[in-house]
Amino acid sequence: MDLFNRKPSAVLGIDISTAAIKLLELSKTGNRYRVESYSVVPLPQDAVVDKNIANVDVVADAIKLAVKQSGSKEKNACVAVAGSSVMTKIIQMSAGLKEDELEEQIMVEADQYVPYALDEVNLDFEVQGKNEHNPDMVDVLLAASRRENVDDRVDALAKAGLRARIVDVEAFAMENAFSLLIDQLRGTDKLSKRSADKQTVAIADIGSTMTTLNVLHNGRTVYVREQSFGGKQLTEEIQRRYGLSYEEAGSAKRQGGLPDNYVTDVLEPFKQAMVQQISRALQFFVSSSANRDVDAIILAGGCASISGLDKIVEKNIGISAYVANPFINMALSNRIKPQNLSNDAPAMMIACGLALRSFD
Repeated sequence: MDLFNRKPSAVLGIDISTAAIKLLELSKTGNRYRVESYSVVPLPQDAVVDKNIANVDVVADAIKLAVKQSGSKEKNACVAVAGSSVMTKIIQMSAGLKEDELEEQIMVEADQYVPYALDEVNLDFEVQGKNEHNPDMVDVLLAASRRENVDDRVDALAKAGLRARIVDVEAFAMENAFSLLIDQLRGTDKLSKRSADKQTVAIADIGSTMTTLNVLHNGRTVYVREQSFGGKQLTEEIQRRYGLSYEEAGSAKRQGGLPDNYVTDVLEPFKQAMVQQISRALQFFVSSSANRDVDAIILAGGCASISGLDKIVEKNIGISAYVANPFINMALSNRIKPQNLSNDAPAMMIACGLALRSFD
């Protein structure tokens, strides 16, 4: 199973996160995308731990339910492994090599780049274009992940009745989805007058247990950092403070009905903690990138839906912030409920980037 695929057919984008299975099916007419189906199915605790599948059968059952709820008939799927599970490296190869020659040469030389035995990894590459310093060479993105990271996802899909057509990398899926936000950003005052796709933009993906900062420059990923922080901390604080079960706390967090002091005593401190995590991740980026400035922050993941988070980020960090919605310019099939999709949109960025592989 390759990490990339040269000739993809239509695929379901399936994001296997710690908290949920997120499924998305897109179609395209002309230059406009259309959401054909989508669904979000919660996962029980410990089914996925630190973005690694701990219980393939439970994840498979959730994928099967997601497919059923979505109404999709598509059997091919695209999933992703976490960036922390993947080694990536840009290498230079002769521009005169044909694809089969390039593949053969990379396989010969791969052991000097990959820190594992080659029979323990899935390995793939993608040509990025000519090297800016030497036109006789091309830059090639090499990606490798330990075989079990890929196999667990392939097995979960298979047990759910689907075929893993493509195994991607979460950072690349996020980069793919970012392309949908460029027109959106260009039409706002969030960025300067320079072309939006020439900016340095940070995407803070705040999930259940992990906050991932993806920084893109000229539309390409230049930095990824994961930190252990997410919405699970808010759920656990609700559970502790109000004497609820974990499931009850999670339901109350989403649906409301908590005591009047919830906002001031629980939610506001959690928002401030999120801002601190984002600020810390940005500081690591700036210190590692010759003090390159970030022009805007896009907030993604389930926690990005918390009301007012973008304003607090702007106020405290001093950088324009924007809540991700990759669907804002898409048409919707009549089985999609617009309000539900809008609520889930910030958490669907990776699933969207995966579904876009149908049109590569």
